[in-house]
Amino acid sequence: MTTPPDVFAPATLGPITLRNRIIKSATFEGRTPDALVTDELIEFHRRPAAGGVGMSTVAYCAVAPEGRTERGQLWMRPDAVPGLRRLTDAIHAEGAAASAQLGHAGPVANEKSTGLPALAPSRSFNPLSMRMIRSATTADITRITAAHGTAARLAVESGFDAVEIHFGHNYFASAFLSPKLNRRTDCYGGSLENRARVVRDAARTVRDAVGGRVAILAKLNMDDGVPGGFWLDEAIQVARLLEHDGSVDALELTMGSSLLNPMYLFKGDAPVREFAAAMPQPVRLGVQLAGKSLIHAYPYRDLFMLEHARQIRAAVALPLVLLGGVTDRAGMDTAMAEGFEFVAMARALLREPDLVNRIRAESRTQSLCIHCNKCMPTIFSGARCVLVD
Repeated sequence: MTTPPDVFAPATLGPITLRNRIIKSATFEGRTPDALVTDELIEFHRRPAAGGVGMSTVAYCAVAPEGRTERGQLWMRPDAVPGLRRLTDAIHAEGAAASAQLGHAGPVANEKSTGLPALAPSRSFNPLSMRMIRSATTADITRITAAHGTAARLAVESGFDAVEIHFGHNYFASAFLSPKLNRRTDCYGGSLENRARVVRDAARTVRDAVGGRVAILAKLNMDDGVPGGFWLDEAIQVARLLEHDGSVDALELTMGSSLLNPMYLFKGDAPVREFAAAMPQPVRLGVQLAGKSLIHAYPYRDLFMLEHARQIRAAVALPLVLLGGVTDRAGMDTAMAEGFEFVAMARALLREPDLVNRIRAESRTQSLCIHCNKCMPTIFSGARCVLVD
């Protein structure tokens, strides 16, 4: 048996070296009202970088304007590069690496907000926007796939050290993986090989665009949390396909459907009242009346994705990032002992951006996050912990 790595030791990720194995996971910041970088967004990422993370992930960098969940979300275009360069410079100045999460919201996009059509594998209803979503054409798929490559090149130009391709949460690519959402009969539907085509093509396109200049991660759903949706058995096969393709340097494992079961990712309390208050009418009324049927509460426990993630770990040799309930040194050490190369933190860093440095200084440090999830609705007004002044 080999000794597990020290989570605080430098680690290689593709062509880059991180100062430690702790990544700030993508958390939509709600700080880009004009779809461009702001000083508030820079500070949002500078603080956990100063607080000790090895890499901070900027979310959500849409690859196309209709790929935003709402109109204020940042999308990758030349006009965004100067601001993104200021952002990466600020992260680098604190000794951390910077990653850009690239993706397309697909059926999760709010076309009422963006003014552009939301796209899904098949025609369906979006309970968030209360509108029908049209089925993506082959031309749409080709365009969005190419846009991933363009966005990746812009990320390199902006000074990012890594890109993370979003294949989770029933966004565009993840929706194609889902048997529940993908009812197509062409080469993008039916068999898993067909349903995985969008994922594999996007990853290959990004690899072709950037080569080995930056690290490439993919955020992959293990379980949609929806009956009839994408589940672990197929996630194992997709992980193997991505490994076979050689298109990514690591996988960050996740779960849940932003479209149909958002709380499955987060675990803990379900802040239905707070979500309703953050929504415009008539969505607010819909959340008030039916929110509990969509926003479920799931018991929280530390390392709550570990059982699923073990199955991926046993199937591939690719470096893996363990997300979900990583809040202390004990959890980090468990992840290392289980064979994961990196860990990712999100909510705990909203509460305490300096948590990583504090854990490094005192291994018994415990996170102050109580998993109330009241931070989730704040993405519409600037993501934050509501317990912090």
